[in-house]
Amino acid sequence: MVHTKKISLVAAILAGALAFSMSARAQDHAHATPTPERQSWTFGGPFGGFDKGQLQRGFKVYREVCANCHSLSRIAFRTLAEEGGPGFSESQVKALAAEYKVKDGPDDKGEMFERPGRASDRFPAPFPNPEAARAALGAAPPDMSVLAKARSYSRGFPLFLVDPLIQYQEHGVDYIYALLNGYTNKSDQNWNAYFPGNKIGMAKPLSDGQVEYTDGAPATVQQYAKDVSAFLMWTAEPALEKRKKTGFRVMIFLILFAGLLYFTKKKVWAGVAH
Repeated sequence: MVHTKKISLVAAILAGALAFSMSARAQDHAHATPTPERQSWTFGGPFGGFDKGQLQRGFKVYREVCANCHSLSRIAFRTLAEEGGPGFSESQVKALAAEYKVKDGPDDKGEMFERPGRASDRFPAPFPNPEAARAALGAAPPDMSVLAKARSYSRGFPLFLVDPLIQYQEHGVDYIYALLNGYTNKSDQNWNAYFPGNKIGMAKPLSDGQVEYTDGAPATVQQYAKDVSAFLMWTAEPALEKRKKTGFRVMIFLILFAGLLYFTKKKVWAGVAH
């Protein structure tokens, strides 16, 4: 009798704990930020590469919108003309760099001075230091050079086990795209569905028709977000196409080398009784 009561008590405790756990999980799920959807990118997969037109549009969005607050301090102007990038000519890069003012020096008098940018210079930051940015905006915006690699999210079980097999490496760029499209509360410009806590310091940065495209691409928030996200993926890994080509050659070499080793082994040990 006593044994039965103990079993009943333990069962009641376990049932209560299970119900509480399920309730807490349901509440967490209700308040959790949604998982960004996987997007289709030209640079995805083992043989993917960048779309030059998209990179040029993304650079235009960055320059006209994002560059007002966010720096790109790890990228030199000349990178825009390198293979696998937006495909600007050297003359275009030189003209673009000359539009910026770069602090240099000291001169013969020991003073710093400003000069027109050169192709070898890196993109100058919109603020002289993080403290100045914090004073002007309330918080220092992150540098965007490697943002697409620095940001990520977990896709949960079992997808995180599948991702290495399908070579899915676009978590960061998918997150940036989702974030730029996550301003779904029209009454609050700082509410974002994909930002933890749903309150983000950056107010909605994009709106339809904000940036003029000359190649016929739609001037919509979704297109702007897609293009600038792809551009930020390129800034995070400018040598992505070269890396994939090198990796493919290495895999072909290893397969051929393994085959040669196998047949050499059979030849060497052919006369030995097993």
